[in-house]
Amino acid sequence: MTDIPKTRLQVMWNRLLAVVEEQGQALIRAAFSPIVRESGDISAGIFDLRGRMLAQAVTGTPGHINTMAEAVKNLLERFPIQNMRPGDIYMTNDPWLASGHLNDFLLMQPVFLGGRVVGFTSCTSHLADLGGKGMGPEGSDVFDEGLLIPPCKLLDGGEINALLMEIVKANSREPIANEGDIYALIACCETGAERLAGMMEEFGLNDLDPLAEYIIDTSWRGTIDAISKLPEGTYRSELMVDGYEKPIKLVASLTIASDHILLDFGGTDGCSDKGINVPLNYATAYSVFALRCIIGPDIPNNAGSLEPFRVTGPRGCILNAQKPAPVAMRHSLGQMTPDLVYGCLSQALPDKVPAEGASCLYDLPMRHTPETARDGGAHFALELVYNGGTGARPSLDGLSATAFPSGVWGSQIETTEAVAPVLITKRELRTDSGGAGQYRGGLGQHIEIQSSEDAEFLVFPSVERILYPAAGRHGGQAGAKGRMRLGETGDDLPSKGEFRVPSGVPMILETPGGGGFGPPKDRDRAAIARDLAEGLISLSEAQTKYGWEEGL
Repeated sequence: MTDIPKTRLQVMWNRLLAVVEEQGQALIRAAFSPIVRESGDISAGIFDLRGRMLAQAVTGTPGHINTMAEAVKNLLERFPIQNMRPGDIYMTNDPWLASGHLNDFLLMQPVFLGGRVVGFTSCTSHLADLGGKGMGPEGSDVFDEGLLIPPCKLLDGGEINALLMEIVKANSREPIANEGDIYALIACCETGAERLAGMMEEFGLNDLDPLAEYIIDTSWRGTIDAISKLPEGTYRSELMVDGYEKPIKLVASLTIASDHILLDFGGTDGCSDKGINVPLNYATAYSVFALRCIIGPDIPNNAGSLEPFRVTGPRGCILNAQKPAPVAMRHSLGQMTPDLVYGCLSQALPDKVPAEGASCLYDLPMRHTPETARDGGAHFALELVYNGGTGARPSLDGLSATAFPSGVWGSQIETTEAVAPVLITKRELRTDSGGAGQYRGGLGQHIEIQSSEDAEFLVFPSVERILYPAAGRHGGQAGAKGRMRLGETGDDLPSKGEFRVPSGVPMILETPGGGGFGPPKDRDRAAIARDLAEGLISLSEAQTKYGWEEGL
């Protein structure tokens, strides 16, 4: 493979991981939108000449990272390397080529050394608004949802495509934020390219091939070894989710072979008329991430460790939606696929797989009303994200108010109120929301949001777990369902739709809890006492579900 000693290759690999992390941090520091700057809704990666991902930034979501791993290959099929020159950057937001919906922009830049292309940097982040019906589940096709940009040059020899930038700004309710976020993406690519070229010069590398082969081969062999230790067979599971017009059944078959794993979504219900459909690239990204959390979790994520996993699904099922299906809120069901996959994997590894969790982000796109705009009120388009509890683990409680599988950090109160006319009047953990068990599920949150002005605003939620709670595992109980309503005495809202929040009335959001693991009667008494002291469970919960008696 190469005459470079393995110890030196390992040092270079570690350095590459540092380079790509700096690349990701450059994007976060430069971004305008709070969902990028404060919540880390990004990806950044370095690729070889064949478009194989060699390294990814730790900060980022699986939906961005694992779709980016394939998107670079898609762009290389359209733009021959021999036509590239220094300063070129390519871009698309096509949901079926990039990250699953229009609001995610994916960029790719060739890295030059000695006048030759030696690799690529790439990144993705979420833009606040691209016109149309915007972020929300109300679109009837992808054209309703905003501006679709096919693969194109964003920078040509270092010169910005000014017309493209003006088109993006002209089709947005947040033109300044969009422009700033695009320049942040450019800075991310350029930082990665500069650092990669500098690293190669420092180590005397003329090309990335020796390092790429070492990274991919080592990661592939480690993953195959982890798979070979699993019990072979085919395991099936089903998961009911809220859906929009009606509940939806997700179905999976997981086949474990000696050297690969195949996941198939055959039997899953068909597409919705609303924007909750999921392109297969996005469903694959989260499904494989979930598997890799259990199978070889210590192996870095790259083309080698991803290669043994294959995901298929019937064309037109809701996890393999075809263009031009509406997909703006593809995260709603895409982020439920880990629980679906774990339903299969728990049969093969009953002592390794956690209980179900909230899983789907509680994502609240919101903006001004048309009336507010006409009356000269504040114009804004904002997306808030909140998390529920994760499922309890085989030997640990679940995590409260923590995003799994997305990894997106919850929106911060101060930042939110600084950029939009909204107030967050309450945010606290939700007592008794974690499923009871030997290990308790993580808690959800109670959040109250209202207008800071004498004006309504619109909100377009697309969440899950309002009808179907996170199930426990091995005797653990279900977590609390999610809940949304307008005002303390208002009727419960459905999990998806378009709603008006009147002035002076809070929108109350209660995110779901994770399921418990193991029988509640087996929970350690000291853990119950600690939960009571910290207000995580009530006395009645302790008595009815754990058999708690004072003084024990």
